[in-house]
Amino acid sequence: MVKTAKVSASHETAGLIVHISGLLPSLSPAEQRVARLVVADPADAARRTITDLATAAETSEATVIRFCRSVGMDGYPQLRIRLAAEAARRVEPPDARVVGGDIPPGADLAQIIATIAFSDARAVEETAEQLDPAVCEQVVEAINGASRIDIYGAAASGFVASDFQQKLHRIGRTAFYFPDVHVALTSAALLGKGDVAVGISHTGTTLDAVEVLEQARARGATTVALTNFPRSPITEVADFVLTTAARETTYRSGAMASRLAQLTVVDCLFVGVAARNRARAKKALEVTAEAVQPHRVKGRRS
Repeated sequence: MVKTAKVSASHETAGLIVHISGLLPSLSPAEQRVARLVVADPADAARRTITDLATAAETSEATVIRFCRSVGMDGYPQLRIRLAAEAARRVEPPDARVVGGDIPPGADLAQIIATIAFSDARAVEETAEQLDPAVCEQVVEAINGASRIDIYGAAASGFVASDFQQKLHRIGRTAFYFPDVHVALTSAALLGKGDVAVGISHTGTTLDAVEVLEQARARGATTVALTNFPRSPITEVADFVLTTAARETTYRSGAMASRLAQLTVVDCLFVGVAARNRARAKKALEVTAEAVQPHRVKGRRS
């Protein structure tokens, strides 16, 4: 059977800015300059002529046209229409000082709190908006029928991988998470048909996650990638691709926004699997909760 990678959303169903942000690393440097202007202020970009936008991005009109095609637009007129619609529907932050989710020099703690809270909330909302239920359904089906589930992630994504493993384990699914790449590779080498391997990487370029997923796929396991960028290397070794919609900004590489977006997808998959085995999952959760109950503090302190 030939397996085909499937992306969780397209620019037709997701917000255009989310779509462009996800494709940004795969664009040429000149196209990236156009993309950053568009993402930073969709309303302003929609008002510009193609000449104005090209000048602002320090590039040519031909590059703007190439950018349009790279993100799935027929041409610049269609891009302007879509940007205007996107600007009209976007929710503005409650604090006027919160601009683009970035934290400017000299920001006080109140502004930092407002910016982080808004950015994190938007990451969850936009991830949910662009998540494809049909692809999620296929992933849930694969996990539900799997003999074994291996989950991989490094650094910040490793916390999400560990969380997913724990959730699945608590409802009786045979799931493993290996933080050491050598152990992960040896585990992946023992997977086979009927098993599922999930690789989590915000950038989609983490070599550890890519190599392990590649090994699992070579052994016949079904592979799933969870990433923020649908054209990143990890998607090339995945049968199914689920995308998040988080933007990392100043001081926030590996930020909570990306982890919250990943955890949103993980929770959707977990609940989907649990719902297919409602009675079994409920019983397993009750038994595991009872097992740790003696380790909880009883009563209140006076």
